Amino acid sequence: QVQLVETGGGLVQPGGSLRLSCAASGSIFRLSALGWYRQAPGKERELVASISSSFVTKYADSVKGRFGISRDNAKNSVYLQMNSLKPEDTAVYYCNLHYLLADYWGQGTQVTVSS
Repeated sequence: QVQLVETGGGLVQPGGSLRLSCAASGSIFRLSALGWYRQAPGKERELVASISSSFVTKYADSVKGRFGISRDNAKNSVYLQMNSLKPEDTAVYYCNLHYLLADYWGQGTQVTVSS
């Protein structure tokens, strides 16, 4: 069983930065694709960024050039560096691990961008 724990959310002013971390249990981490999703109130969950097992990254157009996803297989961790944050980035951010046909999710961490 895989468990994911996100940390690093909080309140930040527009233009600020935050770094989210997600630590995973289990032995399949290095073989898995990883992603960060977010869900704002009244909206559907959307993919923000993903990184494959071979370190290929993809980003939503809304965060390109501002966010960076990375992974550390030695630490079973994935990170999301968020810069130049905007109020519209406010959401609950979820870590996702995808392996074969299975998806695993963290509990989510709140990110609020407000002055």
